[in-house]
Amino acid sequence: METSSQPPQPQGTQTKGELDLEIIDLPESSEDSSIRHAWLWHIMLRVQRAVNLRAFRLIQIGFTLLLALIATLLLLSSILHPLVSSPIFTPEQHQRVAASDSIMYVSNPLTVYRGHVGPVRSIAWSPNGEFLAASGQDATVQIWRRQTGKLLLVYRGHSRTVTGIAWSPDNTRIASVSLDATSQVWDVRNGKPLFISHNHNPVSAIYSVAWSPDSTRIAIGEGDGLTQVWNVITGKRQFSYDPTNSSAVLSVAWSPDGTRIASTSDATMVQVWDATTGQHLLTYQNHDDIVSDVQWSPNNLYIASASFDSTVQVWNAQTGKVLFTYEGHGGFVNSLAWSPNGALIASGGRDGTVQVWNAFGGQSIITFLSQANSVAWSPHSSFIATGGTDGLVKLWFITRPTLSEPAVHESL
Repeated sequence: METSSQPPQPQGTQTKGELDLEIIDLPESSEDSSIRHAWLWHIMLRVQRAVNLRAFRLIQIGFTLLLALIATLLLLSSILHPLVSSPIFTPEQHQRVAASDSIMYVSNPLTVYRGHVGPVRSIAWSPNGEFLAASGQDATVQIWRRQTGKLLLVYRGHSRTVTGIAWSPDNTRIASVSLDATSQVWDVRNGKPLFISHNHNPVSAIYSVAWSPDSTRIAIGEGDGLTQVWNVITGKRQFSYDPTNSSAVLSVAWSPDGTRIASTSDATMVQVWDATTGQHLLTYQNHDDIVSDVQWSPNNLYIASASFDSTVQVWNAQTGKVLFTYEGHGGFVNSLAWSPNGALIASGGRDGTVQVWNAFGGQSIITFLSQANSVAWSPHSSFIATGGTDGLVKLWFITRPTLSEPAVHESL
């Protein structure tokens, strides 16, 4: 399969797939407005004819003075009681912010990739941004060329729903895990299996997978609460992480510096542990329901976690201190993704929206009108890919003004 190191470029000319903005709460039609104006002027003429000209002018002057008085009172009120502006947010504070009015609502994706039969469960970009992979309930993993939408490969190595996929940082392999209790690593060029491991518990599904930054190891999250680290070069298991009272590990994420792993554990917890020794480092417990996804910020300092409690929370990866809670979704939040510069977060929910918002301020930037089981941000920032229950993989374009959001704090 061909690869290219050139970053994807958005189309400069208008095409059939160009974004379609949905305008919400439109004002009433000009025809209705004209009817009301005509009725008002009819009343004014009747009043004018009922009184003499001098009296009518006095009425006009009095009405004008009344309007001036009202305007003066409003001005004085704003001076004496100014509106309280929102405080400047720093990472030492904790704010709970609901979704504000977004800059734009987008209903039509830039591109739609078809091929899956049944819901899409997971999405992964190739590190060079040229290819897009998705797994689904139909037990397949499919790869498309991003620019042309051409389906390049269908991997059929699993026998049940493929619950999670991850593209290796060296761009050559995909790791996939499934309800069939296997984790597999295979060549993206030809679909040839390179590594297969079977769960120690044959009836326990595997839900999540993540690569180490050096492309030598994978971490897998199992349905019985165990997280295992495998060296896929030697085929040997490195160690297992098994916290007390844990349940299904729905998400696992490797830190960008390769030293730590974050994983969901128990219904409402996130565990952070040493990626070499398996030593427990931190437990985060601020959610009120199942934690569905965890992701590290690109600068290695923060973790964002999504939950069925309808929130996304951003917290200090060293201390576990919650910094920010985003409450913009109206239902379960299924997945999230950081922008490559760490300034924005995209989150997908069962409320039928994918929301892009400032990671430390909560200001909504764009709302894509689409349900999403999985959300993935392209390596070169320009696109967000989503996969949902409709079996479609959708590509959404992020505008340049959005991408120029200021960078977040680099240290605490």
